Amino acid sequence: MPNTLYPIKFGPILKDKIWGGQKLNAILNKESELPNIGESWEISDVEGDTSIVANGRLKGQTLKQLLESYKADLIGDKNYNIFGNKFPLLIKFIDAKEDLSIQLHPNDELAKERHNSFGKTEMWYVMQADEASNLIVGFNKKINRETYLEHLEDKSLTKILNFDTVKEGDTYFIEVGRVHAIGAGVMLAEIQQTSDITYRVYDWDRVDDQGNERELHNDLAIDAFNFEMEDDFRVSYLKEENQSNKMVSCPYFTTNYLAVTDMIQKTNLQDSFIIYICVDGEVTITTSNGVETITKGETILIPAVIKDFSLESNNAKLLEVYV
Repeated sequence: MPNTLYPIKFGPILKDKIWGGQKLNAILNKESELPNIGESWEISDVEGDTSIVANGRLKGQTLKQLLESYKADLIGDKNYNIFGNKFPLLIKFIDAKEDLSIQLHPNDELAKERHNSFGKTEMWYVMQADEASNLIVGFNKKINRETYLEHLEDKSLTKILNFDTVKEGDTYFIEVGRVHAIGAGVMLAEIQQTSDITYRVYDWDRVDDQGNERELHNDLAIDAFNFEMEDDFRVSYLKEENQSNKMVSCPYFTTNYLAVTDMIQKTNLQDSFIIYICVDGEVTITTSNGVETITKGETILIPAVIKDFSLESNNAKLLEVYV
């Protein structure tokens, strides 16, 4: 049977968050009546939040249904052997009108043991940042377990955290076990393992409309910390036009920066799907089975079985992601 898979778009899954704002609506055209849109889940196979196809003949099917039907044709032989009918990545846009909680994520072993989940290695690409807005990533000096607990206990945790002022294009690799938070005024794209496990350690003493603080997870978090990590979380990368520039490569995903200013032919040499996240401009993707255009704030999945396609634009900036 000839393969009829084509570039697939999914409808965004929007999340109302206590810290969210309106940039995802105003800048990325994520239409919603929600007052505080914190996140737009672009491609998700998280239980209860499975993406639904928004284009073409498969419109209305879920990502899980696609995996069950197309298996390795969708995600690649290697990925299907490892993950089966489970999509390995979660793609999001995040808008922080207010600071997110100070948090970290467990590794695969801990997440499997405690939550029957993958761990949550992730990366951030800053799409827009208000003046003087920042990200918290890691500590500002070498910290051990005892020192951390002392600062947590006396509510002086922020004194030992590393604050980085950021701008568009800044990129961070957030390994499991590293403390982090998105600061107020930052909108970013997030690429991560398929997991929704977060350990919140401090939430700025804020309360909701009913006067309740959000739950903290300090008992779980302390065993998830990796206090031996080096400060290698800032990602430097080239921006050569019309070619893939390596940003992050880890066991869970590879992400490249791709500025498209012409028509370029692409051949998928990976045994993997490819995801394109449009972070600026618009680009037209042409395959033997269809043509699709994505604009700033849109994401598209190129099934693994599609080996040859073209990208055409005079102004697009893309994140290119595969496993």
